[in-house]
Amino acid sequence: MSSKSTSSVEDIVQKLEYYCSYQERCHIEVSEKLRSFVLNQQEKDKIIVHLIEHNFLNEERFASVFSISKFHQKKWGKIRIKNELKARKISDYLVNKALKEIPTEEYEMTFETLSEKHWETITEKNDLKKRKKFCDYLLRKGWESERIYEKVKELEK
Repeated sequence: MSSKSTSSVEDIVQKLEYYCSYQERCHIEVSEKLRSFVLNQQEKDKIIVHLIEHNFLNEERFASVFSISKFHQKKWGKIRIKNELKARKISDYLVNKALKEIPTEEYEMTFETLSEKHWETITEKNDLKKRKKFCDYLLRKGWESERIYEKVKELEK
């Protein structure tokens, strides 16, 4: 039996307060973390309610921080961010609200810079293969396909 499983509810609450305070978390992540402790459903629910009431757990704040940080650090487009938030069971309302917080001008500039930089790094000689590598990369990052196809036409000239 692991030492985690014998912790008291108070100890678990403290551990989860710390877990939620050093990085924003969503309900799914906290529920996953709670699985590592031997607790009944009522105790788990009580802990989640405590974390929400004491503002350790806030889905709106999580969605906002997640979208801005993935955009800035990983240069993800809105499609990827939206899909990642949905995978974490964040509501459509909060997903859309979080995406609106990404500044439009910065979003456009990031796409331009990222796409031009990536185009320059592709050493492929075959034009079709180069185009495919370029499009695949940006689609994986979650950028809008229309935007990508317009850009590839512009860069090929």
